[in-house]
Amino acid sequence: MIPLPNLPKLSIRLKAILSALLAVSLGILVAGWLALRSLEQLELARLEETLIVRTELAAYSLTPTLSPGRPLPLGQRERESLHRATAEIARHALARVTVIAPDGTVLADSTIPATADASQLENHRRRPEVIQALSDGRGRHVRKSATTGVNTAYFALRIDGPSGVAVAVVRLGLPLTTLESRIGDLQHALALACSVALGAAILLSLMIFNGLTKPLSDIAVVARRIAGGALGERVAGPSRDEVGMLAESINQMADQLESKIQQVSEDRAQLLAMLSSMVEGVMVLDVQGRLLRMNPAAERMFGLSSGSCSGQHIDRVIRHQEFAELVRRVLASKEQGGGEITMRPSGTTLRIEATVTDCQRDDEACAVFVLHDITALRRLEKVRKDFVANVSHELRTPLTSIKGYVEALLDGALSNPAQAEPFLQIISRQADRLNLIIEDLLQLSQIESGQVHFKHEPVDLKDLIERSLAMIKPIADKKRHRVTLALPPDLPPISGDEERLGQVLTNLLDNAVKYTPEGGRIEISGRRIGESGSGQVELCVADSGVGIPPADRPRVFERFYRVDKARSRELGGTGLGLSIVKHIVEGHRGAIWVEGNDPFGSRFLIRLPIAMLSDAASQPLPQA
Repeated sequence: MIPLPNLPKLSIRLKAILSALLAVSLGILVAGWLALRSLEQLELARLEETLIVRTELAAYSLTPTLSPGRPLPLGQRERESLHRATAEIARHALARVTVIAPDGTVLADSTIPATADASQLENHRRRPEVIQALSDGRGRHVRKSATTGVNTAYFALRIDGPSGVAVAVVRLGLPLTTLESRIGDLQHALALACSVALGAAILLSLMIFNGLTKPLSDIAVVARRIAGGALGERVAGPSRDEVGMLAESINQMADQLESKIQQVSEDRAQLLAMLSSMVEGVMVLDVQGRLLRMNPAAERMFGLSSGSCSGQHIDRVIRHQEFAELVRRVLASKEQGGGEITMRPSGTTLRIEATVTDCQRDDEACAVFVLHDITALRRLEKVRKDFVANVSHELRTPLTSIKGYVEALLDGALSNPAQAEPFLQIISRQADRLNLIIEDLLQLSQIESGQVHFKHEPVDLKDLIERSLAMIKPIADKKRHRVTLALPPDLPPISGDEERLGQVLTNLLDNAVKYTPEGGRIEISGRRIGESGSGQVELCVADSGVGIPPADRPRVFERFYRVDKARSRELGGTGLGLSIVKHIVEGHRGAIWVEGNDPFGSRFLIRLPIAMLSDAASQPLPQA
């Protein structure tokens, strides 16, 4: 068998062609060998028949010479006569003629000269054909002649006397050179015929297998392109045979694969879009605790870079003891769990809910953690608690005072006019304080809930400030404050609600007068910020009062927050004025903040949008 060491690396076309050629070559070789053997046998049979006939004729011709009455060995004359007869027969028979005595002595041989003594030749008693002839009457053998050195076919015939005793053996030897030459010609002819047949088989195999395997090659090329991502590739013009059925199946599979991949891609895109847009953080872990996926919200919560932690163990990604213990507990118990953790140093509070899936292998989603940032909720809860506590405290103080003086009046002070009148005045003042607190709370609630709609109309700041100053002027004069107003003449009007903005200025000016010692200074200034036709106007209310410490400035706009609680209550403040001011300013799409005044005091700065030409007084301004 012809070895094919690299056959597994060959293409199917080449494998099929080589296999067919191997089978055809073996068939041709076997057929040629059998034909050659048949021809050799046939030629040998013909040669044997010819040899038998010629041997019988030779024996018949030599029988008179080998009469049984003639003694052996022969005399000179008899030998010469026998040699001439042998040579004559050999010439006509075209073969070597040998006469052998029963004891193996050569009596005559056509290949030796007439003068030579044939009896001197090697004894032929042990020749196979002679042994067989003496035994059976006939003998045959093919071998290389020891005398001539040529491959020779021998046939020996025994000549018997009248009494049945062997007289001699006549043997003819026919050289096989002619037969070998003919067999050689036959071999060349068969080799040529086999070569032509093999060449024809090669061409036919190429034609047949090219037609059979080319569609398979096309299918393989299309399948590789589909596997590479070219889902639109299809096998063109499939036939109706098995290859055509395979091509049609490939096309159907590609259609279904394209549809499924498109559906999966769409689902994945939707899932990624939902995960990316979720406010809640989502983390997916496998059974070993390795991070499989994390959405942007979770990355922001833990301060991680996008996509840099996938495949790592969660303990290496998030170094938080409480969170690590929660993860280990959920993965170990395979049960749902949850809890709250606080991140340091940011102070972010996270609510974590864990759901466990039915996972069996590594790299398979095992637990899904959903993280809710409840920092604002906890802050609101604290604000609510503080608000309730502050409101309770603010309401309890006047109520306690009212209740105490009412009990005093009931205990007998009512019958004493000198005592009853001061008590009633105190009760009236505390009732007014309660009413002021309630009104401020209602107003703040209305502004925060959007029930108050601010107008959108041009407001002249100079007129607005002058009206506000006129309201607080008596109090300022009483404390001998010096109030100055510095506005540029080209200061444009602002856009807003004149009544609400007046409330803002009145509140700021009132605080400046209250918290500035006698003989202080209060300045109101303004300037334009931004280009013409757009921008903002910045107002500043500065005083030379007690000032606000830097640590308290961010909180002065909170409800009920007071820097000096005792002094604020003494001056009659509710702790809600600046909170109302901030909501009104922000409702006008503006901003307000407080700074320190040099060398002492406070500066409240307000920025409000400039009124546009298209502003209408009836158009409401959206809430910030």
